[in-house]
Amino acid sequence: MAFKDTILTFEDNKIVDDSGIEVMMSWEAPIMEKSAEYICNSKGDILEIGFGMGVCADYIQAQGVNSHTIIEIHPQILEKLNTWATDRSNVTIIEGDWNSVGGLSTYDGIFLDTFGDDNLEKFKDFAIAKAKSGARITYWNNNESTYNPYGFDSISYEEVSVSPDDNYYTEISSKYFMPKVVL
Repeated sequence: MAFKDTILTFEDNKIVDDSGIEVMMSWEAPIMEKSAEYICNSKGDILEIGFGMGVCADYIQAQGVNSHTIIEIHPQILEKLNTWATDRSNVTIIEGDWNSVGGLSTYDGIFLDTFGDDNLEKFKDFAIAKAKSGARITYWNNNESTYNPYGFDSISYEEVSVSPDDNYYTEISSKYFMPKVVL
């Protein structure tokens, strides 16, 4: 079953899918904050792929960016996203799979954090095509080490201290290595 077809439960501190697996948890907030700070350095046009609990979106908005485009595929999360975006005039919502949606521009910052995504091997080419010169890119790193599955050149990592709750989706214990790509 595709992620977009799963039934989600929204709790105060996490989103859980219909098999009981966490999709996102509030302990990720320090990661989302650092990711937003990094990709929003220019205060320009930002692309966020995957809204989740809206944690990173809140941090992106706090940066005072020119525009904030969010791509989301899951219908229940889209409901939450549409409510969240109601009074935010610089937000554009695009429904669908980031790999096949149209109408995208080019961006100064790109953040990828999806769940159950079958297109991740296409992210580098997508990011290069959608990035302005000098754009900053980061993505969810599910390992407690440096991790570059996309083969980006010019990558470094920033260590972020975290205190994860027990979960099924990561083995991170106390250190998150945030990928920092500059194109």
